[in-house]
Amino acid sequence: MSSEVEPSATALVGKSDADEGAADKTDADEADGEKTDGEKADGGAKAPTDLRVPELHSGHKLAKRYRLEECVTRLDGFSSWRAVDEKLRRAVGVHVLPAGHARARQVLAAARSAALLGDPRFVQVLDAVEEGELVYVVHEWLPDAVPLSELLTAGPLEPHEAYQLVSQLSQALTAAHREGLAHLRLTPSCVLRTGMGQYRIRGLAVNAALRGVTSDHPQRDDTEAIGALLYAALTQRWPYEEDAHGLPGVGSLDLGTLVAPEQLRAGVHRGLSTLAMRALVNDGATASRQEQPCTTPEELSKAVSALPRIRPPEPSFATPTPYQRPAYQQGGLSASGGPGGAAPGGPAARRGAEAPPPPTLPGRTGKVLKWGVSALLIAALGLGSWQVADALLKGEPSTNKKTTKQVKGPDNAAGTGKPVAIEDVHDFDPESSDGREKPERANDAVDGKPGTYWLTDKYIGHATFGNLKSGAGLILDLGKARQVSRLKVDFIGKTSASFLAAPSSVTNRPSSLSSFSKVTSGSGNHLVLKAKKPIKTRYVLLWLTKLPLTDDGNYRGRVTEVQVLG
Repeated sequence: MSSEVEPSATALVGKSDADEGAADKTDADEADGEKTDGEKADGGAKAPTDLRVPELHSGHKLAKRYRLEECVTRLDGFSSWRAVDEKLRRAVGVHVLPAGHARARQVLAAARSAALLGDPRFVQVLDAVEEGELVYVVHEWLPDAVPLSELLTAGPLEPHEAYQLVSQLSQALTAAHREGLAHLRLTPSCVLRTGMGQYRIRGLAVNAALRGVTSDHPQRDDTEAIGALLYAALTQRWPYEEDAHGLPGVGSLDLGTLVAPEQLRAGVHRGLSTLAMRALVNDGATASRQEQPCTTPEELSKAVSALPRIRPPEPSFATPTPYQRPAYQQGGLSASGGPGGAAPGGPAARRGAEAPPPPTLPGRTGKVLKWGVSALLIAALGLGSWQVADALLKGEPSTNKKTTKQVKGPDNAAGTGKPVAIEDVHDFDPESSDGREKPERANDAVDGKPGTYWLTDKYIGHATFGNLKSGAGLILDLGKARQVSRLKVDFIGKTSASFLAAPSSVTNRPSSLSSFSKVTSGSGNHLVLKAKKPIKTRYVLLWLTKLPLTDDGNYRGRVTEVQVLG
């Protein structure tokens, strides 16, 4: 018997849970130093150790509609997949577990409740199905969204952005708790920032149900989680002693006391710092003496609203160059007859302005002179043309024509053409759930051995990465900003790729495609991608956009060698 939640017609496409890690790793959220479920919950039931997920593989279809593409998590009796909804032709995420799993009923109930909420601030549940031996939950996939965990790798958020984060999260969870729904696993990887600057939360109720997390104080736990996210956004540190989510832990100078963000890092907005401590007071933080702790998302939302408005940073504009008056306008006569528009005899005309040109000769004398000059010009042009034609017919260079020699200096525009040393190479896959694309093979593309190569995952149906994302590639780190004029690449099979570069001012490895600017692109087995003029950059991106068909009928990119030339 199948019970489905009908997908919304306006549903957006979204990523699978990034906090679930890669398929060959254990769940990072369980081992990265955050509080364990036992500390925050009443201890969810573990799945039976002998329970096995039915054998699933890439290409397997659920409900003759959802084609599984890549397993991103296999943990504690359930698995999570990146998939394609073939009916609506969109990417989706899917959680799959056996119908006999100890938590199958809780997962179905949580997914159906979350789907009924229909709040656009949450990643939407599209389907919750029990079919034969399987239970699966289908949710959105957001291709343009970036997890907060990735945003924080570049540094703390500026005050206005941190204000937007805590405001939107507290309002969203206030609405969820009014409907009796809690998250209970709100981590940096569960919070996504869209290209429009909005924050969306994924895994409402479902992530906790999958892992058996429960709580006697769900509102307090979710409020504390928002406080931890705000603390991390202000300091780039996790507000507990242990490292977590790729962030270093704060540690404790005094047992039971947490250092406020404004004391940990200079320049932190004081109001936001106090707000983070008020939300974290349940875990031993010290709240302001004047302010009461926030124990529910609604109280936190009201506290955010009471803050003085935090303005966004002023946009920076380049200073325009001063306007240069064209030479032909200087000293010209205006319609009023005076120089520069001044009336005859006026003050401007008396201050040494250019005198007007002499009037034309009147009567027959002027007409005769005009026609005489015209006739001379016509004769001169005719004589010059005849001499040029005669010289061309005789194969001799023309002697009445002055030639201008171009003096050439060093050809800097062409670049030196010498190889630039590559200090490091990293796989780059910002649009996938785990952000990785065969990282263990990245160095094979720069080892100078034609027999080794970096390769992408396999993609089905379309050369454009199965229509799941815009591409993937390699970031080449040159160690410091250097002059680059071209990128030389050897592929196995005809491949389309682009040469992108980060600004010379960027000193940390970029984590998003928007951090790079496109230089040029091409297609073929052997590409030389040339810049119009040399650029200065530290980070070069080889971005594959169209893959060749392999012998097994799938699409896959393979880079045998890549060189950066100065």
